[in-house]
Amino acid sequence: MTSSQGSLGVAGRIDRFFRRLYHLPRETRIIDAKVTRIEADLAAHTREMRLLLNALVTPERDIWHGALQPNGEEPSPGAFPTGALCREEDFSQAYFSYWSTRLAEPLRYHRKLWEFVFICQALWERGAIASGHRGLGFGVGVEPLAAFFASQDCRILATDLGADEAIDMGWTETNQHAAGKLALRKPWVCPDDLFDRNVEFHECDMNHVPADYVDFDFCWSACALEHLGSIEHGLAFIERSIDCLKPGGWAAHTTEFNVSSEDITVDHQPTVLFRRRDIEDLLERLRDKGHNAVPVNYDAGVGVLDQFIDVPPYREQPHLKMALSGFATTSIGILVQRGR
Repeated sequence: MTSSQGSLGVAGRIDRFFRRLYHLPRETRIIDAKVTRIEADLAAHTREMRLLLNALVTPERDIWHGALQPNGEEPSPGAFPTGALCREEDFSQAYFSYWSTRLAEPLRYHRKLWEFVFICQALWERGAIASGHRGLGFGVGVEPLAAFFASQDCRILATDLGADEAIDMGWTETNQHAAGKLALRKPWVCPDDLFDRNVEFHECDMNHVPADYVDFDFCWSACALEHLGSIEHGLAFIERSIDCLKPGGWAAHTTEFNVSSEDITVDHQPTVLFRRRDIEDLLERLRDKGHNAVPVNYDAGVGVLDQFIDVPPYREQPHLKMALSGFATTSIGILVQRGR
């Protein structure tokens, strides 16, 4: 072996071999892309294994099973002064029990329930949920929020992907897509007469929100914007949603938050993971436009259940944080008030 061969190293010699073999730039790009994918998969598997090791011990059943009992008769006047991350301590608060009961959702340690409670509580605190107010829901699936807002005599435009797009995304197979207004009807949350009077349904691609969606008092989405194709698409959607509001109107959005890293993350995938710096960049962009982008409390909690990372197949509870593509993720709630 010559000194020049030795200096190349194994990887360099392999790379030179393939370049000599194919000579064609297209073939080189294909090989480079395959190597990149293999490296990314290996990194994801490494992260996943670390999470799996952390998740081997499930919290003692006595800590969470039957621990939550209904104990609230009204919302709190100040539960969410800022945006927030899903945390164990929220679930034992009286306001949490109140909203769980009001939405006819089982009281459990699950981050999806936290998202519903965050949206309702945060909008209620800010006076957005009031008779005659107009609300716009994005990617509503079969969630109970549209029915609840209608029960408060709010006029609701609920939107979701068209049927063909939902099939392509796999949402229909998991019952996460609203096939129309009927899928949102929940008589145990909102009487049928109020629902029929107050709810309208449109098909809507969140990457292409119609220009005539304007003058709403509030808007919301619950864990939908991370499926728009990229981190930037998700942030752009939030910016666009503010344009749908009248001055002083409020937006409440929840999405996936990367708890593991402020650097590497998942982007340009069916599900992306937002980092703190992504959220902070968004809030700064919105403030530059004159909007009231509420600060976020990034405290991920110190409870026993806050430390547990659920892994597939995901549990009904406890499920406050989960493993996704080798990262630990939880839900984040974002609040923005339109300024002008």
